[in-house]
Amino acid sequence: MTSEYGGGAFVVIYIFSVLLIALPIMIAEVLIGRHGKQNPVGSLKYLSNESSTFDIKEIDNDLKRIKTKSQKYSNADDYTNWQLVGWSGMIAGILILSFYSVIAGWTISYIFKAISGAFIGIGVEQSKMLFNDFVSDPEKLLVWHTLFMILTCYIVSKGVKGGLEKSVKILIPGLFILLIALAFYTSTLSGFYDGLNYMFVPDIAKIDADVILAAMGMAFFSLSIGMGSLMIYGSYLSDDSSIINVTAVVAFADTFVAILAGVIIFPIVFTYNLDPSTAGPGLIFQTLPIAFGAMPGGNIIAAIFFILLFFAAITSSISLIEPAITYMMEKHSITRSDASIKLGILTWILGIGTILSFSYASDLKILDYTFFDLLDNFTSKVMLPLGGLLIAIFIGFIVKKNIVYAELNISSFGFNIWRLLVRYIAPVAVTLIFVNGLI
Repeated sequence: MTSEYGGGAFVVIYIFSVLLIALPIMIAEVLIGRHGKQNPVGSLKYLSNESSTFDIKEIDNDLKRIKTKSQKYSNADDYTNWQLVGWSGMIAGILILSFYSVIAGWTISYIFKAISGAFIGIGVEQSKMLFNDFVSDPEKLLVWHTLFMILTCYIVSKGVKGGLEKSVKILIPGLFILLIALAFYTSTLSGFYDGLNYMFVPDIAKIDADVILAAMGMAFFSLSIGMGSLMIYGSYLSDDSSIINVTAVVAFADTFVAILAGVIIFPIVFTYNLDPSTAGPGLIFQTLPIAFGAMPGGNIIAAIFFILLFFAAITSSISLIEPAITYMMEKHSITRSDASIKLGILTWILGIGTILSFSYASDLKILDYTFFDLLDNFTSKVMLPLGGLLIAIFIGFIVKKNIVYAELNISSFGFNIWRLLVRYIAPVAVTLIFVNGLI
């Protein structure tokens, strides 16, 4: 999105958006999970029930003392509706994973293409043809989609300690090492300083409503807000862990990786006189192979780059499916393996719709959208912003202040600043994102 919205102008707004919008809601979502210690639906239900009561004091004449008892508000039933936010998040995660798995499968294919030397000396038209031929071949897409889903479900089936924790310990350091290595390489290119200038020197004239809204939306979505995964990870967080510190580290790491990726990509783009405004798959899967093909040892560098993308994709896919798996385990008392298989098959089937959207069903439109575009737009522009907005409202206005204060365990000044952001600043900003997505 940096390339679409003016480089440095987008980056500056994006960083501010992470701090003022995404991070406060992220803290709220982790807080819900840590306090509830359940799946997203269960945690929201537990916290809403807790907040639907008030204490009353009565005089016990027999014991000659004042006793306190809890009583529900007259509108207590309204509080239980907040669990629907958890349902929405889990459904969004499965829908996103269904097409995310297809796209992530492309990275596996391009790893092998790079190793085989397919990018050596490749030109613009050849690169476009290579990509178009690939995405229009449903059989190939199905193979890589299937492989990616199998890997995701296998890791998740091993559980938090056996699968999730181990995978993160291996993949995340690997991701950072690969990024830093590639960043060192791009620092030797002739277009390095042009790339840095494009990313970090904002053109004030390019800052408009679209750039601001796009940056806020990117900050929001990059931290996986509104899909329940943060509640799950919050439920695994120990009571003596600082929610503020944990979320701040995650937000910083995510932002750092995003910026470092730009430091890698844009120097390559400027070195080989490519178009920096090319967006999405066109930049990664069509444009970059041209650059890699012209580099000494470019096939090796390309392989490393797409391995990096695969690492990032597999860690994200784990967080997308884990909330629904946890719900099935806790609600229906089935094993993690069974839940992983059932949800994996469901997600895999939905992914076939995305695969066909690039070939046989490309002309089949629903509301002028292909199946893939419909899922992408509905989840990113409706489900996730709405989920994040409701989480901010829930924590800011519904949950008892003393519960929130006790969970965060920070100074009153820090708490008041965060509460101001989560009650007013973040909801207004997310509402703008939501409305913009619908227009």
